[in-house]
Amino acid sequence: MPAPAKSGVLFYAKNLNAVSAFYETLLNAKVLNADEMHRVLQSPDAQLIIHAIPPQYADDIVVAVPPVPREDQAIKPFFTVNCLDTAVAQVEALGGVVVGPIWPGPGMRVRNVCDPEGNIIHLRELD
Repeated sequence: MPAPAKSGVLFYAKNLNAVSAFYETLLNAKVLNADEMHRVLQSPDAQLIIHAIPPQYADDIVVAVPPVPREDQAIKPFFTVNCLDTAVAQVEALGGVVVGPIWPGPGMRVRNVCDPEGNIIHLRELD
């Protein structure tokens, strides 16, 4: 097993498998380790830990279909993708939603999307 990552992102998930599949596909991430409560994913650029919310808490959480973006979250991770158009199609196919327009940035185009549980992330396509 590889050495522990120096940095990364941890997402809590009601549906561990759906959220993991979303990031595995979108970020071309490989599963490094998995058990019934965790999935550790490694993409070319980042390590993610998907952590299941324990049932005693998850039972009270309602996740809409399609998901409602969590506009009040205090953090928005960003990830670089090869093609924004392809990534958007994957987001929608995997149960996520697109949030807002494509924005030009210095040397990139960016777009916000949310995963199947409403966590908003920022996708970047570099020029």
